[in-house]
Amino acid sequence: MTYLDNAATSFPKPEAVYRELQDYLRRDGANPGRAGHQWAMRVEKTMDDTRNLLARFFGMDDHRRVIFTLNGTDSLNMAIKGVLQPGDHVVSSLLEHNSVSRPLKHLESKGSISLTQLPFSQEGFVDPEDFRRALTSRTRLVVLLHASNVLGTLQPIAEVGRICRRHGALFLVDAAQTAGIVPIHMQSMQIDLLAFPGHKALFGPPGIGVLLVGHRVEPLPWREGGTGFDSEDPLQPRRFPHLLEGGTPNTLGVAALRAGLRFVTGEGLDRIRGHEQRLLTRLTESLRGNPRICLYGSLDPHRRVGSVALNREGYTSSEVGAILDNSFEIAVRPGLHCAPYLHRHLGTAPEGAVRISPGYFNTEEDVDRCLSALEQL
Repeated sequence: MTYLDNAATSFPKPEAVYRELQDYLRRDGANPGRAGHQWAMRVEKTMDDTRNLLARFFGMDDHRRVIFTLNGTDSLNMAIKGVLQPGDHVVSSLLEHNSVSRPLKHLESKGSISLTQLPFSQEGFVDPEDFRRALTSRTRLVVLLHASNVLGTLQPIAEVGRICRRHGALFLVDAAQTAGIVPIHMQSMQIDLLAFPGHKALFGPPGIGVLLVGHRVEPLPWREGGTGFDSEDPLQPRRFPHLLEGGTPNTLGVAALRAGLRFVTGEGLDRIRGHEQRLLTRLTESLRGNPRICLYGSLDPHRRVGSVALNREGYTSSEVGAILDNSFEIAVRPGLHCAPYLHRHLGTAPEGAVRISPGYFNTEEDVDRCLSALEQL
């Protein structure tokens, strides 16, 4: 099988991640914060080490505000529902994943908030000036993905961050497709909330996500329960990270995420990004001259990450995906990619498109195999 669905989850993982998953269950199976014995303390140190690594990696000065969550969706829901109040106005875009648009649409349908969803260009980019014009005196939150999970296009989050900060609105960035590939610095980019999963380009396992909470934000807790801290208090502790980490944490996922993050920092973002750009260029340059292939979004490798969306004349996206899977053993993702507003705006709904997303462990031979299969169609 040639795996080209890394935008959904990275595969394979680095060997260090597999070793950590195996060793952790045999070595460090205790529950942090619930006891004072050495096993529990060792797990607490693993979590603290991972928080520190993540804080440094993403330009954050307080590791206690690094919150471990269930996944990227959990992080986004925690941020959105933790800061919004009735009467607030939110600005977002038509590029967003359902992990953003569904909670916002739900709050809007209840009459709790008002929502503005901004369009994007034919190349797949939002205009920062559209955000500036959309802000009102009631705008509490701006939500924007860093890169489209369909088109791969990188959005101008630094410019939007400056606009939000001048206006006084909070800025939430969905970094699901960029964390571990593109440099992100919360302070310099003026990001208040940064949400991402651990199982994509950070090479962690499924079931672990992260929310980074800046100093301007004091969200309400998403879940409440045991923390191992201040158990006598009838309310959720107000201290970070306990405020947002009720219940037993996914310590196995945290330990494996630490191994993945160490791999990323050891390889370096320049090397990881450069490899992705070479595969991306090889793929798009070979396809752009084919009259039967329609490519979507910008083809500039410096303005996108490694998701390529296309359609093949004469076939639905589902048919192309099934043929690549069953006849050529190539894994891609067809359909709407949990981004229905994007596809409607692009004109590809309801069938969607085929998404090909090479990752760090793919080779040029993998890309060539996919190109050959598309040609044989």
